[in-house]
Amino acid sequence: MVSAAFYYRRNMVNPEFADHLREKSAGLPLSPGVYIMHDKNGKVIYVGKSRKLKNRVSQYFHDDTKGAKTDAMTYSVADFEYILCDTEIEALSLENSLIKLYKPRYNIKLKDDKSYPYLKATVDEEYPRFVMTRRREGGRSLYFGPYTSTSTVYGIISAMQKTFGIPSCHRTFPRDKGKIKNCIYMQIGCCAPCRENVTAEEYREAFMQAVSFLSGNTDDIVEMLTEKMKQASQMLAFETAALYRNRIQSIRRLAEKQKVVDAPDIERDIVAWQSAEPIPSACVFYIRGGKLIESETFFFGANEIMDSSAVTSFIYGLYTNREYIPKEVFLSDDLTEDDMLTLSEWLNTKTAYKVTLHTPKRGAARKTCDLARSNAIQKAQERFKEEGKSDKTLVRLASIAGLEVVPERIEAYDISNIGNENITGGMVVFENGKPQKSEYRLFGIKDSQSQDDYGAMRETLRRRFRHLSDDGARAPDLILIDGGAQHVTVAYEVLAEYGLNIPALGMVKDKHHKTRALVGCDGEISIAIEQNVFVLIYSIQEEVHRFTVGKVTKAKRKNESTSVLREIDGIGEAKARALLVRFGGLRGVKNATPAQLIEVTGITPALAEKIAAYFEKGEKT
Repeated sequence: MVSAAFYYRRNMVNPEFADHLREKSAGLPLSPGVYIMHDKNGKVIYVGKSRKLKNRVSQYFHDDTKGAKTDAMTYSVADFEYILCDTEIEALSLENSLIKLYKPRYNIKLKDDKSYPYLKATVDEEYPRFVMTRRREGGRSLYFGPYTSTSTVYGIISAMQKTFGIPSCHRTFPRDKGKIKNCIYMQIGCCAPCRENVTAEEYREAFMQAVSFLSGNTDDIVEMLTEKMKQASQMLAFETAALYRNRIQSIRRLAEKQKVVDAPDIERDIVAWQSAEPIPSACVFYIRGGKLIESETFFFGANEIMDSSAVTSFIYGLYTNREYIPKEVFLSDDLTEDDMLTLSEWLNTKTAYKVTLHTPKRGAARKTCDLARSNAIQKAQERFKEEGKSDKTLVRLASIAGLEVVPERIEAYDISNIGNENITGGMVVFENGKPQKSEYRLFGIKDSQSQDDYGAMRETLRRRFRHLSDDGARAPDLILIDGGAQHVTVAYEVLAEYGLNIPALGMVKDKHHKTRALVGCDGEISIAIEQNVFVLIYSIQEEVHRFTVGKVTKAKRKNESTSVLREIDGIGEAKARALLVRFGGLRGVKNATPAQLIEVTGITPALAEKIAAYFEKGEKT
């Protein structure tokens, strides 16, 4: 029997549709636009763009090999449609939107549709602060980044606080100056601007040392602190000298984590990619002040085509959500002349300055590009090994639980409540052993008004599976319930209502609330000696509990915060919520000045004074 793979190597176009496709593509205009490939069922399988639609689309339907993935896609095409655009940049934007809309099988997809966070130094304030932000705005504030995650930004803030003695408390200065006694942060190295004898200038000096470090002036800071340490020692101020010594050591440790790859004034991004490994991947190096401050790796599906057009779309998606683009973007490999020109034009329309798009061929820049590509290859190999382990674990789980199929998609459910309030059902999703947080769901329980776990679980599952066939959502291969045999019985009752044949198991805990076993209709299934399976089930059970309970706790805190504010005469439900949203919670409202409070709609000067007096009285009490 001849395999399909062998067949389309000889015939790149399905003979059933070849004449129609060639005739239709020959009639396309030589204009910019987007083309949309459909399979025989009408499903979109690929979206592309071109400066000259006729030339680009016609190339697919000639019998010359273009690579295994492209050949596989071409053989699956039964028809195509196209949309004309005025410019290549318009086509690039439309292509990106259609890929997000259709999620075609053969297109690489940028899964994180997010803006990138920055570290903002508010140097224009009397008592400057480090804050996380996703927008670069005007003014004198300084920005560092972008970084790949908010956790990275908060980690840097924490490191700056510990290293340079910047306060990590939520006090507002100078308002809270002299109000705090016996502050624990002061005892562990904070410069303590809350003390009356610490001036704003002394605080600013410590803060600007941190800013200088982030700007790359490590040697100057170390030299200055070393001189101060020596002066303190000569004056027999040994505690102060020890503080400077510890600060110098911390700065050197932080500096070692940043790899120097370019001249001190260089700011550029390096974008590298590879498609040779089983998992195609891309790696981006972010170089600021000549140092590699962070890198980010992206993984793509095995079927996804990674040619020049695809990489162009990836880079477009990468920078669409970014407030800042450096003046140099270097690529590990060449793109086609048309793609290079389109991408370069778009980058220069997005910024108020010229962005150089370049593929270096030699020198230090070439070595950095090669390093980025090596990282993409290494991360892809590690990812492939991890997925291999996950596959084996899922196969073993299917075996010991007697499942008919390997559970690639697992949905886990839990019920949480605090008293009779905020009863909530939570659902988490694991695909191929990995959490898919974008698919997590919460179900506010409406029918069960008391602590009836079984009733709440029944309602949660009904609401999940009621419209499963209508909305085309993917059904799970396995349902896990945080509970015992009775919970599993409830699950099967609901599945029977909707004619669904999906296996369900309970995740049983021991007396110490740790995962002990799985339970099905025929009794318990021990997983204690199956280490990989045990770790997977344990992680799923902990995750669904964390997600569900965390959301309920947050809702309870919000209700409690609203109740506290409503005790103030003149504050109702709407004003209480507006205050909490504006200041990020009750702590923020408590620390806000009357001048800040009146910025909230509905808060008059008199009411602002009343709020401030209420919390001041509470502190004294």
